[in-house]
Amino acid sequence: MALTGASRNTVSARVDQLIAANLLEEGGRGWSTGGRPPTLLRFNSRAGCVLAVDLGVTSVDVAVTDLSAQILQTIGHPIDIADGPDLVLAEVDRLAQEALAAAGLTPADVCAVGVGVPGPVEFSTGRPFHPPIMPGWHDYPIPSAFARYECPVYADNDVNVMALGEMGIAGSDEDVLVVKVGTGIGCGIIVDGRVYRGAQGSAGDIGHISVTPPDGQTVICRCGNENCLEAIAGGGALLRDARAAGVPVSTTRELVELAARGDGSVLELVRNSGRTIGTVLASLVNFFNPHRIVMTGGVAQAGAPLLAGIREAVYGRSMPLAARALDITVSDAPDLSGRLGAALMAIEGFLDEDSVHQLSRADEQAAGVSPAGTRTGR
Repeated sequence: MALTGASRNTVSARVDQLIAANLLEEGGRGWSTGGRPPTLLRFNSRAGCVLAVDLGVTSVDVAVTDLSAQILQTIGHPIDIADGPDLVLAEVDRLAQEALAAAGLTPADVCAVGVGVPGPVEFSTGRPFHPPIMPGWHDYPIPSAFARYECPVYADNDVNVMALGEMGIAGSDEDVLVVKVGTGIGCGIIVDGRVYRGAQGSAGDIGHISVTPPDGQTVICRCGNENCLEAIAGGGALLRDARAAGVPVSTTRELVELAARGDGSVLELVRNSGRTIGTVLASLVNFFNPHRIVMTGGVAQAGAPLLAGIREAVYGRSMPLAARALDITVSDAPDLSGRLGAALMAIEGFLDEDSVHQLSRADEQAAGVSPAGTRTGR
């Protein structure tokens, strides 16, 4: 009550609502201060579960978590995002059913679904908007693919979802940039510990900022514009340049492994990519002044050589005050952040004040209790 400023009756009523909704449960007795020991309450993280879907260009991971984002079961499978939403989301649903069964749960236990996709998404509707690497997905109503669960479905750009995952369950009041370098390049913007999506949900699409190629040549990006950051420094660009230099690689993973083994020509390519990305990040640092920059994604697994190039450009081009305490690191859990972030996005939506109020009201009506707390006639 001291924290909320609400009266005892108001707090008691809200607690009763949360208990009725099965979101709070008794957790034993507290210390007595002279009278009867108080009953302790705790969040009931097993009141339901959420589905967390991390959808990539070539693979998908589906996790079932409790309401504290603890992973109960997870499963992954190769996909091709270019196969289109019907085929891909049918496979996602199959994996979700398999994961639920393995966790001993049913579709009726699912309270919310969170989905991260590798393209721009109108967050309010969950519809991708002209995603460059997702042919056939434009304006597709992703939430409709999960109608069987009869619960809220939240879809967002994968980098925003990964940014949520990087911030973790404990939360933070920091300003952070989470930069994914993979097939494309994107940035999740965290302001005071919360994802900033902008007016329509497209904030952070830094992959299509124009840069100057190191060799001065013009490169056409898949978005149709010239010399976009991801066309110069993304995973596809690295593969293109590596093959042009005679390096026998067919995937970004192979290229990253060569960098890890110290291959000189690959190290230089990765370091140059870091410098190019760093020039864009330096401008963001001057503008946004974040506490931290966290690098993630497939190319970020190259680690030290990529970071060296990024740090060289960022610390060299940023204003001294903006960069004075700036920390630039690689994610500690790049493979987990997408699923964790999708779970947190779904949980935040499910436990939103309005959503909890509606849930409590529905439970009261199902139990034949009026909002005033009296039994209704039948």
